[in-house]
Amino acid sequence: MRMFRFDAEVAHEITRYESHGVALGRAVRFVGDAQVGCFHIAPGGVVGYHEATTPQLFMCVAGEGWVTGVDRRRVAIQPGQAAFWHTGESHESGSESGMTAIVVEGTNVDPTEHMPEIELTYLGADE
Repeated sequence: MRMFRFDAEVAHEITRYESHGVALGRAVRFVGDAQVGCFHIAPGGVVGYHEATTPQLFMCVAGEGWVTGVDRRRVAIQPGQAAFWHTGESHESGSESGMTAIVVEGTNVDPTEHMPEIELTYLGADE
């Protein structure tokens, strides 16, 4: 057996799209166009608003935060929940208290076969 790290200490800071307080620990890059990473979003951190370059599945595994779609309305996300964005769909994510999320990106990423869909819960006055 071999062991590997993907914690915040070995992650790389993300500053594109006016992001702040975010580090990404790459986990796996597949042959082809799929990859898996781990976002470490600090308290108050934001992955800035940008277009998805490929289908993206954002799976919250610790902490809690919010995600948006094209309308930029914040939707609550917590451990065990995932947001999915199609290619070209603009989005943003962040957390007031800190959050860790596994991100899977690739042409064939499609969560609909394996995960039940849940209703959106919008946050705050930006409804």
